[in-house]
Amino acid sequence: MKVVLLAGGFGSRISEESQFKPKPMIELGGMPILWHIMKEYSYYGHNEFIICAGYKQEYIKEWFANYFLYNSDVTFDYRNTNNEMTVHQTNIEPWKVTIVDTGYNTMTGGRIKRIQKYIGNETFLMTYGDGVCDVEIDKLIDFHTSHGKWATLTAVKMAQDKGILEITKDQAVRAFREKSANDGAPINAGYMVLGPQVFDFLEGDSCIFERNPLEMLAKNGQLMSYVHEGFWQCMDNMREKTMLENLLSTGMAPWKRWERAIPKNPYAEK
Repeated sequence: MKVVLLAGGFGSRISEESQFKPKPMIELGGMPILWHIMKEYSYYGHNEFIICAGYKQEYIKEWFANYFLYNSDVTFDYRNTNNEMTVHQTNIEPWKVTIVDTGYNTMTGGRIKRIQKYIGNETFLMTYGDGVCDVEIDKLIDFHTSHGKWATLTAVKMAQDKGILEITKDQAVRAFREKSANDGAPINAGYMVLGPQVFDFLEGDSCIFERNPLEMLAKNGQLMSYVHEGFWQCMDNMREKTMLENLLSTGMAPWKRWERAIPKNPYAEK
């Protein structure tokens, strides 16, 4: 399945770094959080990504354009007026990455609508470019396939002001609304499986996916929840970034299932 990553927002709540780069490109352990999320999916064999870019989208394109060089041993030979490059060893992933400029001020639903031509009539995976978790993607997909509805989202219980879900005993989502920080109900953590039917609920760049589209899917009985009781954490501010950095540096990052050490980007900001 193709993986759609929303990476076009401003990230104003972490402006200490997002003023210089898109929020999904803020680094954990020397690599963008977007890269960490992609590694999560890649661990389960999903290696084709569509990145919905917007704010400072050129930063994302330039980073991936140079990613091969960042993670390879190379020789540049300029002798005898030649300009040759020899690659001796590389440690990059088997990824296909499509980066789409989905607009500067486009809302989440509008961004997803803009990449419809890259999805076609296929079921796809989708999540936000600012949160990591240890959800088992293969089990999430199996759950989605088993119930036959159009959309599945991952639900977690955390005291945060995300979208609140009202879930029935059979795990169908019957309502979707905003919540207060003290509300203990399940929240939408992203990590969704979406059928191509969801594109019919998206209209215009001003469409906010978490509002009318999800509300209508829930009302029509086409939205299910995969309840995740493990780790999930978004990176909305510097406190949360520091917490994730500490988990990573101490070898206790639940989302890091892959074996290879995180490569150091020689061009990373100090």
